[in-house]
Amino acid sequence: MLDPPIDKNRDHVLGPPDAELTLVEYGSYACPHCHAAHEVIKGLRNRFGERMWYVFRHLPIANSENATRASELAEYAAQTTDQFWEVHQALMEQGPAFAEGDFARIARDFNLPPSDADHQPALVAAQARVREDIESAQRSGALATPTFYIDGRRYTGPWDESSLADAMLGPLGHRIQSAAFEFVRWGPSSGLVLGLATLLALVLSNSSFGSAFAAWWETVVGFQWGTNIFAHSLLHWVNHGLLTIFFFVVGLEIKREFTVGHLATFRSGALPVVAALGGMVLPAVIYALVSPPELRHGWGIPIGTDTAFAVALIVLLGTRVPIELRVFLTAAVIIDDIVAILVIALFYTGQIHMGYLIAGGALTALLLVLNRIGVYSVLPYAVCGVFLWFFLHEAGLHATLAGVVLAVLIPTRPPANLNALLAQAATVVRLEDRHTGEAMRPGPSEPALRMLDAIHARIESPADKLLRSAEPWSSYLVLPIFALANAGVVWSLGVFEGHGRLMAAIALGLVLGKPIGIVLGAWLGVRTGVAKKPDVYSWRQLCGAGALGGIGFTMSLFIAGLAFPDSADYAAAKIAIFLASLIAAGLGVLILWPKPEAI
Repeated sequence: MLDPPIDKNRDHVLGPPDAELTLVEYGSYACPHCHAAHEVIKGLRNRFGERMWYVFRHLPIANSENATRASELAEYAAQTTDQFWEVHQALMEQGPAFAEGDFARIARDFNLPPSDADHQPALVAAQARVREDIESAQRSGALATPTFYIDGRRYTGPWDESSLADAMLGPLGHRIQSAAFEFVRWGPSSGLVLGLATLLALVLSNSSFGSAFAAWWETVVGFQWGTNIFAHSLLHWVNHGLLTIFFFVVGLEIKREFTVGHLATFRSGALPVVAALGGMVLPAVIYALVSPPELRHGWGIPIGTDTAFAVALIVLLGTRVPIELRVFLTAAVIIDDIVAILVIALFYTGQIHMGYLIAGGALTALLLVLNRIGVYSVLPYAVCGVFLWFFLHEAGLHATLAGVVLAVLIPTRPPANLNALLAQAATVVRLEDRHTGEAMRPGPSEPALRMLDAIHARIESPADKLLRSAEPWSSYLVLPIFALANAGVVWSLGVFEGHGRLMAAIALGLVLGKPIGIVLGAWLGVRTGVAKKPDVYSWRQLCGAGALGGIGFTMSLFIAGLAFPDSADYAAAKIAIFLASLIAAGLGVLILWPKPEAI
């Protein structure tokens, strides 16, 4: 958000006070991009006329004396002769490179008084105003020039006239898109969507539509070729098919953390690793000790943590939670996901069909070969991934494991030399710019576009690009649909009858086992010298993060569905997971609520 908001008594404004459209620019007279944007803004002012309010604030290029001098000259003109916009225009026409004497000449052209002792207050005020704008840019999130704000909100789209005009006019499609992007950028948004989907599933399950809602998920969908039929219920497609995207994203996140992330070195990853292990072993032990013997195979239920809900709560707590503690919890959750995937593969699979398993192994070997020989195109991996899913499904393994295998074998690249790529892109653009206005040459040539595409593709590895593309689909589509399909349960006292020990085992594992196990594992790691706890957060705060680790939900529901084919057992497990996750969330917030200064 723009900080401070536009003030017509302070800001330099072009346009009438009642203009309906506002555009604020943080710019620098020594920035070539600002000079290009200046021409775009002139076009917008010609287009909108009296409908537009334009404000310019200073953000001189760092470590550039000429950039600062130019900004101070414009402000000096405003202080002494009220000619800000006239000098602004002259500086934009002269720059972005300024020679010795340019500033003195512009001052003479506009009859600015000399900056002598008589006008020292005006010069000091001009310098102070430039510093104020720089501080304002920092508070508003403007890190580079030019940065635009439309109606007080930072604009991140293209700088061409058409795109800026669309953003200012705000047609319905653009407003919907902007609102969606802003919502996604809000940290707790994925947790909120997941929570709403869960609430909807519970409401529908306990309404007059409950039977129809449950029956709808049993609708069989599939395809047939010849005499062969491949058909399953919608619930099966969600849990075995759609959830593969979630496991694919988890696999990519795991790969990133172990290659370039917080788990890339032993020292940086030791604390969350030992804490996560403690937070999985103790809940499983508690469950096995408390649950009925015939239901002990559900020990995997309390080992997982729901990333979306836990991270959403930590973000909502704001400055009460240090960034380092968020990193710790996120890394620990990733370890949870790794173990949960292994648990599913080793302990919750059905009868194995060796023919399909061998075919899946051969396809995995092919993916490994593609990785080793440096095939970076996504298409071959996508095609192999579809067939791998089918082979693992038919082999009797949980087909979502195909997502993890594919994520691990998607290739990564060493970081690109960004300076070299930027220089190459600038060269391509400069060569194309020579042909501007040339007859029968309406736009960039096809070779230039191919070169720019190649440069863009090299900036990101296939794994990073897929993670950036797939993560929103996982958070805002896959997991909400999974919650709709799996979170529905009829709440009745009858569910508690005969399932007390099962529900107590799950609740105790999540509410007590998770935080105690996480803190105990971290303490042992620090005590033995294997890991080091950052001083920026306290043991009390680590206890709060451990309590949030008891929000099982997604992975707990998933494993419960695999462990308990009996509907009554599954319903009791779901209710226990819901109640335990709510208690764990409340306990975590309660522990983390006091600000660090109050400790």
